[in-house]
Amino acid sequence: MKAALRNYHARMQRVLDHIDRHLDEDLDLDALSSVAAYSKYHFHRQFTATFGLSVYRYIQLARMKRASYRLVYRDAQSVTDIAMDAGYEAPDAFARAFREWFGQSPSSFRKSPDWESWFAAFGPLDNARSKLMQKTFTTDDVTIRDVPPTPVAIMEHRGDPATLPATIQRFIAWRKAAGLHPKTSPTFSVWRSERRPASPADYSQDLCVGTDQPIEANGEQIKAGEIPGGRCAVLRVVGNTDNLEPAALYLYRDWLPASGEEARDFPLYCQRLSFFPEVPEHEAVAELFLPLK
Repeated sequence: MKAALRNYHARMQRVLDHIDRHLDEDLDLDALSSVAAYSKYHFHRQFTATFGLSVYRYIQLARMKRASYRLVYRDAQSVTDIAMDAGYEAPDAFARAFREWFGQSPSSFRKSPDWESWFAAFGPLDNARSKLMQKTFTTDDVTIRDVPPTPVAIMEHRGDPATLPATIQRFIAWRKAAGLHPKTSPTFSVWRSERRPASPADYSQDLCVGTDQPIEANGEQIKAGEIPGGRCAVLRVVGNTDNLEPAALYLYRDWLPASGEEARDFPLYCQRLSFFPEVPEHEAVAELFLPLK
């Protein structure tokens, strides 16, 4: 029974991965049912029963999520190009659909996103993906590395995590202006608080980019710092890297007590190696670092 369920989930996972990789193409029922190796007469009902929303709705949400990321974080791409990539033949049709989803036009969202509406709109998509994309880890997934110290420029986020996307937007704009491209200057997140502290106001995260060059603030509050070198337990996460809490829980709750190691006095942090929407969401990669004594 368990083997059959695993096989079923694997086939549905193939469908989600196929959708991620082919968002620009015509994702019709025939093609998707073929990927899953199920009859097209039953596949759409199986998909809805598994994920809680129809395959058509899922594709709509996935395309709109990529479009919204590009609007906010990729300002060099025009609204027209983003609309075409999202499957709309005209920008006005895209604008109407976008306003229905988020209560804002694409241009307004690009300038000043309403993140509360954005999170609410994508709740069904996140719930659907989490049904099959819950990751389990083993000790074989963890390596211990000697990490060199890394000088970084830091933009601090302090306060409600719901406003973190706005800080990320400013961070991306600043590093662009500073000429610190992700391919040449590594990107880090350092968590200085719990993911969900008792008061949202107590949430604390540093957004960092590796650089040993003098820092030009360009109107932002940027400071120089360092991610210290030393031994670290490293856990690589591939897929949805927006929520790394399951990986962090595995390191603290399972791996650390069984390893005999002790944590060093520096927070958990991650290096983001590839980013959505540059790569399909299931191909995004981050490495989690737990500093050790």
